Amino acid sequence: MMSDSTVNNTLHWQELDEWRKKIDTLDQQLSSLLCERLDCAQNISSLKSRIGEQVLQPEREKEVLNNVLNHADSPLKAHTLEKIYRCIIEETRLFQHEWKNSQPGIHAS
Repeated sequence: MMSDSTVNNTLHWQELDEWRKKIDTLDQQLSSLLCERLDCAQNISSLKSRIGEQVLQPEREKEVLNNVLNHADSPLKAHTLEKIYRCIIEETRLFQHEWKNSQPGIHAS
C-alpha cells in the first residue's frame, strides 16, 4: 500500500507534467505567431524601402510596447512582458536589416 505522501508526490508529478504540456502547446502557438509577426515585419521592411523610411522607428516601438503592456494583469507581468517585447522588437529590427541587406537593389538605412 502506498503512503499518502507517495500518492501526493505522484499527483504533483502528474500535475507538473500537465503544466509542462500546456507550456509546450503555448510555445508551439507562440512560435507560429512569431513567424507570422516576422512575415509582417518583412512586408513592412519592403514597404519602408519603397517609401524611403528607416527600419528604426522609436515612436512605433513605444506604441507596440504600450499596446502589449496595457494587457498585463499585474505589475510583475508587465515588467516581464516589457523585457520580452524589448527583445522581440530588437530581434525583429535585426531581422528587417538582414532581410533588407539580402535583397538585390535594396540597401539598409
